[in-house]
Amino acid sequence: MRTIDVGQAMDQSPFGRFQWMVVALCGALLIVDGYDVFVAGTVLPTLIKEWGLTKPQAGALQAWALFGMMFGALVFGPLADRIGRKKGIALSFALFTTATLLTGFANTPTQFKIFRFIAGLGCGGLMPNAVALMNEYAPKRLRGTMVAIMFSGYSIGGMVAAILGIQLIPVWGWKPMFFIAALPLALLPLVLWKLPESLGFLIRQGRQDEARRLLARIDPGVGAGDQLVFTDTKGAPASVAALFGHNRATRTAMLWVSFFCCLLLVYLLSSWLPKVLQEAGYAEKASLLSLFSLNFGGMIGAITGGRLGDRFGLPKVVVAFFAAAAASIALIGFGPSPAVLFALIFVAGASTIGTQILLYASVAQLYDLSVRSTGLGWASGVGRVGAIVGPTLGGFLLARQLPLRDNFLIFAIPAVVSVAAMVVFTLAHRRDTTTRPLAAA
Repeated sequence: MRTIDVGQAMDQSPFGRFQWMVVALCGALLIVDGYDVFVAGTVLPTLIKEWGLTKPQAGALQAWALFGMMFGALVFGPLADRIGRKKGIALSFALFTTATLLTGFANTPTQFKIFRFIAGLGCGGLMPNAVALMNEYAPKRLRGTMVAIMFSGYSIGGMVAAILGIQLIPVWGWKPMFFIAALPLALLPLVLWKLPESLGFLIRQGRQDEARRLLARIDPGVGAGDQLVFTDTKGAPASVAALFGHNRATRTAMLWVSFFCCLLLVYLLSSWLPKVLQEAGYAEKASLLSLFSLNFGGMIGAITGGRLGDRFGLPKVVVAFFAAAAASIALIGFGPSPAVLFALIFVAGASTIGTQILLYASVAQLYDLSVRSTGLGWASGVGRVGAIVGPTLGGFLLARQLPLRDNFLIFAIPAVVSVAAMVVFTLAHRRDTTTRPLAAA
């Protein structure tokens, strides 16, 4: 009988069909997640007209889903450490998809808020658990890239929301944008059938036979009598205090600051960019195309950033991306030509949505397996506070009717703060050599 370290076995094995299935399934779920998040930005101008909302009221309306995401991230991350990531992912997916469908039946702002809050609970739970599961099944040399490819589904969902918004809203109104959420429910049986459970969870539960069957799909040399172990399952219990242990306090705090600022930017732009461009004189179709450009940039930025992170180290790449975000967002306010405008929006998407994905990968690689979902859940939860602040802040700033240039210069400030936070993170990471390094080639 052999003792096999699952992490080492995963790192030494080729990235095969089984792992690509995990990428595909999680990526498909995140397409639906991204659609749910960005559909709100496509319908916001219509809701403002139909319900007679002020801009602060519209910003607050958007914030209810984000409140739900914050609580969902804080609840479903630790819960998945106890019940398994597969169950956590399936439960989150079923919850937000059903609630998104029901949002289409809302006839008042109050009903809209309730359904969006429930949908947010599920969205907030899905993201950290999908990242944790993909991080576990990817070899270390490809971890950043594979997480980024999976997470590009989030941006694809945003692009789908923009395209459908252009086609459906002018003809059918905003409600069909939510009714479409019924279609992805067909994925749930496939998820329950094909998505694998976390190997680390199975080992902690003493379910060695199930773990061996899963690992054998990656490493056929695994035998029936082999004992599987995860060297990092002996870490601290799944509590928030454990995230600050083992010389991780500074890095945890800096990642939380970066998550807060990054998600503030993502949801500020996704909520208000179409409305701002409409008020600047762009047609409805062109304003909705801005969301497509934003999310297309997010997809390219995530994949490119993941690859660069595997080669040069995630912290360096994240610092560079935040610097690009600050510059591109600030320049949008200077009224460039349409071609330059959409190029800047593309860069802003690559360096905000794309960087959000790199931050998730950074968190997943910072913590031991025993607290990974908790670390992802808390980082995401703190980030969701920024996500709530983003649309609300945008509503209040736009209601003050500041010049376009001033608005976007203010919007760029969180990116500057994030640059500073990730520089501190990088310096602390170099100093604290007791923890394993983040992804590098």
